[in-house]
Formats: sequence, C-alpha cells, structure tokens
Amino acid sequence: MFLAASRAFAALEAGMQVIILARGLVCDELRWRVDQRQLKLTDWDKLPSASTSLASTPDTKADAESLSTYLAENPSISLICITIHTADTLALARICHAHNIPVNVTDLPALCDFSFAATHRFVDPSTGGKSALQVGVTTNGEGCRLAGRVRREIVSVLPKEVAGAVRQVGKLRHLAKNTDDEVGECEEGEDSSVTTPNRPVPGWRNSAAESKEESSRRRMKWVAQVSEYWPITRLASMSEDDMNLILSGDSLQTTSSYSTQAPNESSLHNLKLFPPPKEGRILLVGSGPGHPSLLTIATHNALTKHADLVLSDKLVPAAVLALIPETVEVRIARKFPGNAEGAQSEMMDAAVEAARRGLTVVRLKQGDPVVYGRAGEEVLFFRAHGFEPLVVPGVSSALAAPIFAGIPVTQRGVAESVVVCTGVGRQGKEVKLPGYERSRTVLILMGVARIAQVVGAMMRIDNGSRRDGRPYPRNTPIAIIERGSMPDQRVVASTLGDICEALDSAGEQRPPGMMVVGWAVLALQGTGDTSVLEEGEEQDEGRIRKWLGGGRWVMREGIDQSWAEV
Repeated sequence: MFLAASRAFAALEAGMQVIILARGLVCDELRWRVDQRQLKLTDWDKLPSASTSLASTPDTKADAESLSTYLAENPSISLICITIHTADTLALARICHAHNIPVNVTDLPALCDFSFAATHRFVDPSTGGKSALQVGVTTNGEGCRLAGRVRREIVSVLPKEVAGAVRQVGKLRHLAKNTDDEVGECEEGEDSSVTTPNRPVPGWRNSAAESKEESSRRRMKWVAQVSEYWPITRLASMSEDDMNLILSGDSLQTTSSYSTQAPNESSLHNLKLFPPPKEGRILLVGSGPGHPSLLTIATHNALTKHADLVLSDKLVPAAVLALIPETVEVRIARKFPGNAEGAQSEMMDAAVEAARRGLTVVRLKQGDPVVYGRAGEEVLFFRAHGFEPLVVPGVSSALAAPIFAGIPVTQRGVAESVVVCTGVGRQGKEVKLPGYERSRTVLILMGVARIAQVVGAMMRIDNGSRRDGRPYPRNTPIAIIERGSMPDQRVVASTLGDICEALDSAGEQRPPGMMVVGWAVLALQGTGDTSVLEEGEEQDEGRIRKWLGGGRWVMREGIDQSWAEV
C-alpha cells in the first residue's frame, strides 16, 4: 500500500482526482488523505460480483467483470495503476485496455502503457516558488531507485540559473508572439517539428517591410536561436529591454559601462593632470572547436586579461564564455536565420566604436577565425577604419572535431589528401563541391542543414554545375559530427546513400555540425581498416558491412571521459 500512496501523491500533484480500489486496511498515509478528503477510497468487496478474497484465492473472472462494470459506470476515469500483483493482474490489465484506459502495472513493463518518472521541479530563484522547469527520469520498471539517482545527477550538473533562464525565455516567447493573431506558433517556430534551428530562410532587411505574419514568424525563429545558442546564465539575466532589442532587429546600442576618463588629479600648482588617452585595439580571436581545454594560451589571455569588451559569435559555447571575468561586457552576435549580414555589420561597427573609446575589443569566433570565420572581411573593415587587428589563430573544428570522433583526416593506406570546403555560399547560394577521389577526405562545414542538397550534388551523375569532378559512389562513408569536442557531441555515420535517413532517425539536430566524407571515416573504427587503397573498390561492400555491423548506420554520443581530466 505504500506504493499506492506514492502513486496517489504523484497524481494529486498533477491535479488529478484519485480513487483507491482496495480490500481491507490501507496504510496510514492513504487513510489520512481520505480523512482530509483529498481522495476517495472504495472497497473492492462492495463492487458488483466481486470475489471474496483478492489476496488468496480470487475469482479472476468475477473480479475482472466487477472492474469492467465499474469502469463502464465511471467513464471519467483516465488512468489506472495496479500496485499489487495477484493471480488476476493480467486479466485486470486487459480489462483496462478493453476500455481504452492506459494502465501502469508495477514491475511488469510489458503490461504498462505509461510509466512514472523520478521527477524534480526546479525552484525559481526570483520568487522562491516552483518554476516551469521540471525534469523526469524513468527506467521503465527496470530500476526505480536508480532512476532517482540519475535524476539527482542530472539536477546537480545543471546551472543554478536554469530555472531563471526558462522564466525569461517564456517572457521572450510571449513578447515574440502577436497576441491578437493566430500566427505566433508558426510552422518553423520554437516548438515546431523542424529538426534544425538553422533551416535556410530569405534574407531579412528591416522590420518596417514586414507583415504581421512575417514578423511573428521571424521573431519565433529568433527565439529558437537564442534558446539554442546563448549561455544559460545570459538567458537568465535578460532584461525586458534586452528582449525587445533581440526581437526588433534594430542595431544594438554601443554604450558601455566602461569609461576611459581617469579621475581628475591636481598637482602642487593646482594644474589638472590627465593621463594620455588609452589607445583602443581589436583582437580577432579563435576559440577552438568548443572544449575549453583546446583554447590557446594567447586566446585565454585575451579573454581573461586583456578584454574590455567581448563580441562573440553565437556558436562559441558557454564553457568558453564562462572564462571571461564578470567585469567584462559580453555581447553575442544575433546571427539568426535571415539576419546574418545585418548581425555581421553590427558586430564590426560595435568593435570600431568601442576601440575608438580606448577599449580592447576581443572579436571572438568559433574554431579558427580565418577558416570560414569571415575574419578576412573584418580585417579589411577594421583597417579601413584606422585599426589594424591582431589575428589570434584557434584550433579549427575542421581538424579537431574528426579527431574527437575517432576519424583521422589523413591516414596512410586510406587518405592521402584532405579538402576543406563549405556546403553553402554567401547569402545561402549554392557552391561547387569537389568531385570524388578515392584517396581524399572531404570536410564540409556549414552544410548539415542542407544535407539532402549536398549529398544529392555529390552523387548525381549529371550535376556538373554543383560538383567539380566525378560523382561519389553511394557506398562512400560519411560521418556527421555535431557539437564536436563538447560533452553532448553526437556522431552519425553511414554511407552517402543512407545518411539523410540516418540523420532523420537521430531526431533533433545539434548545431554546429560538419560532414566528413571519404574512406578515412572507417579507418580507425573497431579493428581498423587501412588497406582501402591497396585492395580497391571490389572489397568496398564487405568493408562497409563490417564497419556498420550489418546495419545501415551507427550513432555515437559523447566524448572520451578522459577529457574531463585534461
């Protein structure tokens, strides 16, 4: 009966009305709740046609008939929990199914239509009350106590500001919707079934030219971008002014809390003394693929010792931004779908304005700033405005992410050369991809959201406009690496012919992602395969079967735990 009391409490917490069907005595907790009129207790023996002893020698048929009659007379019952196993448990579960009522049977997962999760409701730090955020863990009957432990582990590693972040994002969503129309929950909004938040959209110019529907769609997509990329701490600290600015698309104000004017000092002769004005400077800095351990010393110093203002790309992970002292202002680029050009100009203008005020500006980019990081145009822009930026290289995700996935971009006997390219050109235009060379690895950045078009261009025989060279065989290995080097890294590996279906089966995408195409993908998997170039194409089908274990794709989550110690 103690388990029944636990189930009853969970249902009451969810705002449900609870009825207990039982024989004989019940536990003190249930009796107290009955006395408090929180739930209703019904004696099984009082049901029509009930057998006299459910615990010893029950009449299974009679009890099943009694339950069926009771359910027919009480059509409002929506869920049933069976917490005591008897000879008629299976028959009772079948009666529930016959009445189309979901049932949970303790310790018999095969009979369950739903399960109870070990839950935790987060506290809103601003009110001290329950927040909207709740997490639940279930083992589907295989280890209830372990589920509680897993729940505690999850809660312990989430940032303390997570409940506040949920509250503020809720406010942002409310502002994003037009409350007087029906398009707030648009097709590609935050709660849509679109698997990538980076689905291509037309370029956006200004809010004045938008219709109400277009405005609502854009704003909801931008809410999804903020939710996906911004650090939890930044989300939790958003003010209403921040929210309005995010959604408006207007340029950020370039004010800063920093002042370059030193306090006035007087000499013995009552002369005003001012130190020479501080010269501003701009650093274009690469933050590496994401793992903080891969920051260069120069990048670490720029962020922790020299920066007055950090202008960060949205892809820079929270673990890197967390290294920046709290006294340093951080702005995150609003490179949302359709607004990439506007956000880029906004960041460059802000850097020049701050440098003119004598600040040291760190323009922080993911990976290496000159590997598809648009650093070149920023160098020319800053130079034209009187500032020669210092470019600080970073570890490129193009080379680092494959290593985290166990893929060497070059390998003797497999891959003799490597090409790095992009899957999408400027303003979403198509690009020409390299043709197939058996001994070459192709690394494609920024193309996962358009994977169907990219893969089609690589395989189609008549696609000379999008490919420079031979078409790729359908069995060419490919790996998609998402959030490379981060704890939630995911690798989906298959052949070009099956990769689109494989990625769809993996569920929601985890940007940023990249593609690795070529035989190097399987070179170090399992026992390894470094004879690709020696054996030739006739052995390819066999090596694919060995690599995929007879399936059509493989998926791996996370990174090596040893990285936690490095």
